[in-house]
Amino acid sequence: MKVAMTVNGTAVSGEVEGRTLLVDFLRDSLKLTGTHVGCDTSQCGACIVHVDGLAVKACSMFAAEAAGRDVATIEGQANADGTLNRLQQAFQDEHGLQCGFCTPGMVMSAAALLKDNPKPTVAEIRTHLEGNICRCTGYHNIIKAIYAASGQDVATIAAA
Repeated sequence: MKVAMTVNGTAVSGEVEGRTLLVDFLRDSLKLTGTHVGCDTSQCGACIVHVDGLAVKACSMFAAEAAGRDVATIEGQANADGTLNRLQQAFQDEHGLQCGFCTPGMVMSAAALLKDNPKPTVAEIRTHLEGNICRCTGYHNIIKAIYAASGQDVATIAAA
């Protein structure tokens, strides 16, 4: 079947089987490999994208379900001039990544949180990230990065 959607502001289309997952369409057909496949069981959050503004695990949605919808991936998060956006820069500044495998999903999840809650508490950030797994950082610097991106002083959470 043919699917058409908008991805990162660009109209795209492609042929897929009915069982093709959105993550596979993005990675294999569109070559947007920033969306990672970490577990294939919708547990880790490495594949989070935004569909019509909502954070979605792309490994749990068929490409056909995204037809006609607006999809945003990590590749579309940078500023128009190619520089890192505020959240991405905060991840870099606060050392919110190590191996980087979970980072796209973390950034996309955090972007959804900050859109709905521009000044989250540490507890709200922790709760929001429950669907994202990181095996490297211990989450402390990820939380600092999201807190910093919200414009709040990370020094106030250093002991948290």
